[in-house]
Amino acid sequence: MKADTQTLTESRIHVEKPDRTSGALFRKYFWEGQKFPDELVSEEHHSAACDVRLFRKHFKLVGFLIPMCFFHLTWWILAFRYDLFARFSNRWEMPVTMILGATVAGMTSEGGGAVAFPVMTLLLKIDPTVARDFSLMIQSCGMTSAAFSIIWMGIVLEWRAILMCSLGAAFGCVLGFEFLDHLLTASFKKMMFVSIWFSFGLALWLLNTQKKRVTFDSVRHVNPSKLLILLATGFIGGICTSFAGSGVDICSFSVLTLLFRVSEKVATPTSVVLMAVNTCVGFFWRQLIDANVSDLAWEYWSVSVPVVVVCAPLGSTLASHFHRLTLATFVYVLEVLAATGYLLTGPSITMIMTGTGIIFFAFLFFYTLMLCGDQMSREMLPEKNRVILTIVEANSVVVRPVCRQG
Repeated sequence: MKADTQTLTESRIHVEKPDRTSGALFRKYFWEGQKFPDELVSEEHHSAACDVRLFRKHFKLVGFLIPMCFFHLTWWILAFRYDLFARFSNRWEMPVTMILGATVAGMTSEGGGAVAFPVMTLLLKIDPTVARDFSLMIQSCGMTSAAFSIIWMGIVLEWRAILMCSLGAAFGCVLGFEFLDHLLTASFKKMMFVSIWFSFGLALWLLNTQKKRVTFDSVRHVNPSKLLILLATGFIGGICTSFAGSGVDICSFSVLTLLFRVSEKVATPTSVVLMAVNTCVGFFWRQLIDANVSDLAWEYWSVSVPVVVVCAPLGSTLASHFHRLTLATFVYVLEVLAATGYLLTGPSITMIMTGTGIIFFAFLFFYTLMLCGDQMSREMLPEKNRVILTIVEANSVVVRPVCRQG
């Protein structure tokens, strides 16, 4: 028994009995605390001057206000100059939609386009090209605001994934705009969007049925092959973004969580920052290179900006407190709602069958990633930790690394 205790201490694994009270469950799933680097909770932080401590006490609020004030100041100046207020009378549906869409964008691995695209194409019957452009345009404000808040707060990110996926996504997005987008019909784009994301939701659900699975704060044991996987992930995500307005965020999130076993609390803000970069690339290309953004997309964008620059950072702040399983639940709900909405539009039997086939094969792909990730995570643990995990699982107790959280 003493040997076991010593091993636990050496491996910095803390074992404790789970607390089942309602208050403990609420704190666990909805107020777990942000994941900060160790230096943010150092002794130097606590011994700082009074004015510095006061600033740091409210630094999350400051990080929320800076992008909001910048975008609102710019928007109000332009609103008075070009009388944007008149547009709310006949374009009000998108600002209302983006209250949810922007909050979801900041809170989960799916950008605002994950809500805007299906609402515009399935409910409002708007052309997918217009919906795609609007998604890119509005996320260039909302996601960058959320990304600023995340970086300002110092929440843990997987920067190598951001770098490699961004490089791949830039090429994939441009390739999709120039060569692939015009080959896909509007109905096929809607079906692809719903099918691929729904299959990911299923795979993520299966992953989280493994109650004792091991998660990490970063991609462990990085080597050229893992960097190449991240680059390819960004490339595929960029292609998806080129026809749906979002995609690189959910693709990177899936690989990080399913294959590399990065915790959702790290993968989610990482995907938000990644999508902020990619959506700016897409907006730049569509407006300044293709010069083909429709007036309708601009009108929707102009009335939605003041909403998303508030709701997206707010979503990121809230999500930083949520448990990874809570964040995953939001993804499940989004995928089910999108699939249900698509079926209610009355698609053809051919589209339904094609979508079912895509869900099946995509699910097999994601499930394979999950199995590979399970094997990789076990290989990354030291041998003594694997023994400890086996003992702990047999005794039904919770295992988690000892770390300090804000």
